Amino acid sequence: MLIFGTCDVIVFKTKSFLAYKFDMKDMGEASVILGVKVVRKGDSILLSQGHYVERLLKKFDYYDCKSVTTPYDVNSQLKQNKGDSLAQSRYA
Repeated sequence: MLIFGTCDVIVFKTKSFLAYKFDMKDMGEASVILGVKVVRKGDSILLSQGHYVERLLKKFDYYDCKSVTTPYDVNSQLKQNKGDSLAQSRYA
C-alpha cells in the first residue's frame, strides 16, 4: 500500500492509525511499485516505465534498432474534461 500526501503530519497520523488496526511494515519510500518506477524530485513525483520498455526491447531483440522521432504539434493545447466523473467503484 502506498501512503503519500503533502502534509507529513497527516501522513504520519494515517500510518499510525493503520498500524494500530493492521499488521504492517513501513518500507520507506517506494522505488518501484507494480512495474512503475517512482522518483521523487523536490515537490514532484516522476512515474516511469522506461526500464520495462528496455526489457521488452531486449527480449524481442529490438534493443539496438534505430529510433525515430514522433511528430507532435507543439501548439496543441490540452483542455480540461468538463464531463461527469465516472463511479470509480463501478469500473474498478
